[in-house]
Formats: sequence, structure tokens, C-alpha cells
Amino acid sequence: MSDGGPKPTSIEHVNLDVLENTLSFYIRTMNIAVSRDLDARLDGLDVARGTGKITTLLLVDSHPGIRPSVIAQIIMKDRSAMGRLIDQMIDHDLLVRQTSARERRAHELFVTAKGAELAAKIRPIVTKQSNDFFSFIVEEEQAQLMDILRRAYRKMVGMK
Repeated sequence: MSDGGPKPTSIEHVNLDVLENTLSFYIRTMNIAVSRDLDARLDGLDVARGTGKITTLLLVDSHPGIRPSVIAQIIMKDRSAMGRLIDQMIDHDLLVRQTSARERRAHELFVTAKGAELAAKIRPIVTKQSNDFFSFIVEEEQAQLMDILRRAYRKMVGMK
């Protein structure tokens, strides 16, 4: 409810209301800022813009034959969104999908030569971007924050 006072003319004059003390607000806005910064660093590469492409590429490169359902659980995407993401990556010649020899109804994913080359190229970019972006947080606090977020993430996706 407004008190009829002066309208804010800059962010210094804005009260965040209940958002000031909600983790979800800061996590959502940090996600936007981190994503924008990473997209700028990956500009022109097939994994820029959107969510899940980097993780998918790196997981398939690290785990040849991984199933799309496993990746979907890790990146928290539903089946149809995961299918669209994989189709897009196949169209860009980053991945191939094969029917499992052991379980005919299951699919397995593998990187192409182009996908492996891109994965090797983006690993240092992703690492440097994270280090640079959060450089204003001292190392000890980064380690604490990483521990908290890692535990929360693993609980949400059902990892041990």
C-alpha cells in the first residue's frame, strides 16, 4: 500500500518489501545476471542462450551413452522440453541419439566430433566466468555458499 510519498527516481529509493529477506528473490535475480554474463562470453557458440545446453553437452561428453531421462532429472526439465533441447543439439551436429543395444526402448546420447570440440572449448570459459563473476565474494565465503547450494541442489534432484 502506497503512502502517497515521492515516487522513486532511482533504485537507491526503492524498498524491496518482503523480497528484501527472501532467498528466492536473490537466487532468481542472480540466475538472470549469471546467465546474461555467461551468454555474453559464449556469444556465437551453439550453447549460448537458453538453459540446459551446456550441462547436457558436458554430461554427454563425460558420460557417453547417458540417457536423456538422466540429464532431464539433473537439469530439472520435463520430457518434452528435454526432447526439444536434444533435437536442437542434434540439428547443430553436437550430439547423436542411438537406440540402446540392451534396452530397445531406451535412447543413449553421444557427442559428435564437433560436440567434443565445443565441450573442450567451453569448459575453461564456464570455469573462468564463474570465478570472474563471483570474484567480489572472498574464497572462504564462496566455498560456504557452494556447499550450501550443492547440498540444496542434490536434495532437489534426488542425488546422494
